[in-house]
Amino acid sequence: MTSVAFRDASTGTRPSWSHSLRRQVRRVAEAAVTPLDVDDVLDVFHPLRRGAPLRGRIVAVRPETADAATLEIKPGASWAGHVPGQYVRIGIDVDGVRHWRAYSLTHGPRADGLISITVKAVPDGHVSDYLVHHAAPGTTLHLEQAAGEFVLPDAGTAGKLLFVTAGSGITPVIGMLRNLYPSTDTGVLRPARSADLDIVVVHVAPSEPSSIFRADLQALDTAGAIRLVARYDDQHGVLDVADLDTLVPDLAERRTFACGPAGLLDALEAHHAEAGIDLFVEQFRTARVEAGAGGTVAFTQGGTTLEADGATPILDAAEEAGVLMPSGCRMGICMGCVLPLKEGSVRDLRNGQVTTAVPGETDPRGILIQTCVSAAAGACSIDH
Repeated sequence: MTSVAFRDASTGTRPSWSHSLRRQVRRVAEAAVTPLDVDDVLDVFHPLRRGAPLRGRIVAVRPETADAATLEIKPGASWAGHVPGQYVRIGIDVDGVRHWRAYSLTHGPRADGLISITVKAVPDGHVSDYLVHHAAPGTTLHLEQAAGEFVLPDAGTAGKLLFVTAGSGITPVIGMLRNLYPSTDTGVLRPARSADLDIVVVHVAPSEPSSIFRADLQALDTAGAIRLVARYDDQHGVLDVADLDTLVPDLAERRTFACGPAGLLDALEAHHAEAGIDLFVEQFRTARVEAGAGGTVAFTQGGTTLEADGATPILDAAEEAGVLMPSGCRMGICMGCVLPLKEGSVRDLRNGQVTTAVPGETDPRGILIQTCVSAAAGACSIDH
């Protein structure tokens, strides 16, 4: 009897019987589900499998305040992990349109393999409102791998640190603190790896009931892991960064990490620059100038044309119209939303600067703009 040896055409190697069997099974499966693809069927029954586009499934939704909630998510098998302080981009389909938003991870690596984000519903926040008030366990999300550089440096596990946070700006910081000082049923742990840390947290919120992670911060303070300086606008007034010199007498000896709205961060940058103190910031929202005139936005490749006002970023206006757009941090930092402006004018919502592309005069490939912080300033055409 003559034996026959088969070789894989792509590699020149002899495939194993198990490999050949898998290929045969896939052929049968493909025939069975035609005209669908096997992966389409697997996406329904096993969306978190290795090799599939990265997704996650919500396993729990826990209210934090009246307008904020923590979502615990089981990520797909391809999740590569994260460093406390990083963020993850979440894709969610709302009313038939896929929206992407970036949220800080509020835990370090967990033993159960879950990840968590805490979302605060903001006025006119289409996605944040949905996640806080309507998302339910079992909902499948689209994910990207964790990103971001707002993390403690390797040498940051010792020494004197100051965290200044406001509102939902506490979310990346709580991820760091939970990793440094894990909480258990018996209380806050203070592992040896965090023994040399001296941490002050100045946290600002409109009121005590609206303060996200208030109980966590108080528990850390009670355990002596941090010194908490809580500032509530309705009790103490709006924080004046000049008061930090009194609130934190050894401010100059500490490395400052800050996360919050643009106004607070701008004031901190000016204060620390004058004092010669290093400052590392994470900004959730950009400060925006007064809105200008809007206009018509045309996308050259898809043939879509829409009307956009002068206060809405082109990215948001396009997504609301059902146009799939590249995006990233949505704050004008990561450059993940950049597209070429072929003709017309757009206005930078951060500073009011107008960028104009004129066929025959400017680069024929277009002028790169950040759609997350640019609004239409008259009729314009974007190559997408």
